[in-house]
Amino acid sequence: MGEEASCDAVSLTEAGTNAKPVGKEVGREPAAAPAAAADPRLQGISDAIRVVPHFPKQGIMFNDITTLLLRPRVFKDAVDLFVERYRGMGIDAVAGIEARGFVFGPAIALAIGAKFIPLRKPRKLPESCADTGSRKQLLLLLLEGEVISEKYVLEYGTDCLEMRVGAIERSGERVLVIDDLVATGGTLCAAIRLLERAGADVVECACVIGLPKFKDLYKLNGKPVYVLVESRE
Repeated sequence: MGEEASCDAVSLTEAGTNAKPVGKEVGREPAAAPAAAADPRLQGISDAIRVVPHFPKQGIMFNDITTLLLRPRVFKDAVDLFVERYRGMGIDAVAGIEARGFVFGPAIALAIGAKFIPLRKPRKLPESCADTGSRKQLLLLLLEGEVISEKYVLEYGTDCLEMRVGAIERSGERVLVIDDLVATGGTLCAAIRLLERAGADVVECACVIGLPKFKDLYKLNGKPVYVLVESRE
């Protein structure tokens, strides 16, 4: 998971400490406490997230969602909360960031009647196919397999997201971006730029966990970010 200096955010790995319920759009000051804040499902989600100290390196407190996935009812609650928010918003596609966005994204997409777009790490998507019988077929396969990429900066290096161009079938498709956690937002910013380059209209980003230390930075590239629970520092 990566971070990006151009997102006007302090560089930090996307990991945190014990989570607490939020269920709100961070980075905006609501007029009143949102109804979701009192939803008992949020506490169950928070309690199901395991914290692993010093992973993947010294000083990082890693939020492990695999323990949440071992609890079917809690996992369903997390998906349902997202579905309840986005159903009826005219979302055409849910874009999931590899790899944890692949866990929640397809279930949300199916529930709201949208397609799922995988945003993958480098060299995971085919760029062409040589097994073809004609030049016309080859050109079609090359077009269908065309991949665009977007690099972003990590605390400890750089990374890249890739997407097949044909995933966005018409200009202005309304897209929701899904990942497990947002800290300073470099990965999400890269996802937004990648989708917009293909002609998509990114409606919002959604994550299970957010770091409260950086909540004022959660409006990324002009797009709001919705989180279910916040990490306690």
